Amino acid sequence: MSENKVLATVNGKEITDKEVYNFLNQLAPQTAAQFNTPEGINKLATELVNQELLYLEAVEDGLDKEENFKSQLESVKENVLKQYAINKLFENISVSEEEIQNFYNENKEYFKTPESARASHVLVDDEEKAKEILEEINNGLSFEDAATKYSSCPSKQNGGDLGEFTRGKMVPEFEEAAFAMEEGEISEPVKTQFGYHLIKLSSKTEPGVRAFEEVKNQINQQLVMVKQQEKYLNKAEELKEKYDVKIYF
Repeated sequence: MSENKVLATVNGKEITDKEVYNFLNQLAPQTAAQFNTPEGINKLATELVNQELLYLEAVEDGLDKEENFKSQLESVKENVLKQYAINKLFENISVSEEEIQNFYNENKEYFKTPESARASHVLVDDEEKAKEILEEINNGLSFEDAATKYSSCPSKQNGGDLGEFTRGKMVPEFEEAAFAMEEGEISEPVKTQFGYHLIKLSSKTEPGVRAFEEVKNQINQQLVMVKQQEKYLNKAEELKEKYDVKIYF
């Protein structure tokens, strides 16, 4: 469709594709997906035609003069004006690069990343069986094949890979062994409540701090929200001096 193409007219009023797409964008994403086709767009255009017809009849019947309508309209107007006033209050609020950098420098504890590891394992019920498997691995069987062949853990489908984890995520005996290993190392059998594990440490990441560029947008949003809240509350206190306010709670 071309931009602003007229799709229909109702009593001389044009309904354009731009209006239809605006209507589409107001729908919930799941609903909008059902109408984002040429046929769907036509259905939405038909809906706008139908709504316009109902509007014309409502005006002709004087529904806009009814007190109930006026009351609802005033309520909507009040809520829209409140939000408009809040948006106006916030429109010049911004955060400088220096403020963001200072917040990052002064609050690095908020951006710490814990020590983590990535490991695979072979889990069996018997220590002797674990030792036999370890011998097979030492004699050339890949750890991944050993996990697929022998492990009783569902991770066997991924060659025993357990993904990345931080301290406190695994049972203590497993965690202690894994974090004490070197990358690429394979452990002796480690006993836990689940059985005996052969552990292979794939990688280990030391504790650190997330880079400034990684958290810059997050900090900016946080500082803007703080400034908005502060300005909002200050304005409310200022207006309490101007208007009569009585609190009963």
